[in-house]
Amino acid sequence: MTTESAALSVRSLAKRFGGKVAVNGINLDVPSGSFYGLVGPNGAGKTTSLSMATGLLRPDYGQVWVHGVDVWERPLEAKRLMGILPDGVRLFDRLSGEQLVTYAGLLRGMDRETVAARVADLLRALDLAADAGTLVVDYSAGMTKKIALASALIHAPRLLVLDEPFESVDPISAANIRDILHSYVDSGGTVIVSSHVMDLVQRMCDHVAVIAGGNVLAAGTVDEVRGNSSLEDRFVELVGGRNHTEGLEWLRTS
Repeated sequence: MTTESAALSVRSLAKRFGGKVAVNGINLDVPSGSFYGLVGPNGAGKTTSLSMATGLLRPDYGQVWVHGVDVWERPLEAKRLMGILPDGVRLFDRLSGEQLVTYAGLLRGMDRETVAARVADLLRALDLAADAGTLVVDYSAGMTKKIALASALIHAPRLLVLDEPFESVDPISAANIRDILHSYVDSGGTVIVSSHVMDLVQRMCDHVAVIAGGNVLAAGTVDEVRGNSSLEDRFVELVGGRNHTEGLEWLRTS
């Protein structure tokens, strides 16, 4: 796959924090129109990789292209193609939900009429219309995640990068978000989602990469990566680290 044909291409991407190697020269290609899962244990390097791939964190070395545009040579052009939901995102939480998404649209250079129509559509789709006038600081964790997603979607990006988008989101809202994302992919968009919930990724994604210790251990379609087992079993096999329960014989109720 060439860097021009892929939605996202990463080559030799690396980052070190002091003496710790967070990302160890990874290579990755995300096909256009795919629903791509990036999975790994906590501390695997998922967030660092996505932050470098989206222009939020400068790599020590390596290159990234979004639809053929070099993210670090042409950052403004590349970022116009992306919608980003970082993990632990900090929002302007003294704005109302409606104001926040409107602000995101205006920052993208969109006209007010288009922004107003899209904000109404997004708030309705994400079940936030009744809370449009509520300050974001008063939102629950799940509502905050949804309003951040709306801000990432407002400009109809070609690539959507979501770091743990379902964390703290209730099951009904999560199902609604999945429907929105699948419709987006069906219309030609590309979604990259990071998670450590294997069942969710297996049901939602068509491609997956397993990352641990800053290295990509496997990548391809979900069926290729999991083989004849579940994605969770394959993940544990690749990553290792499952502890045995010897020594807990006392933990019995009868």
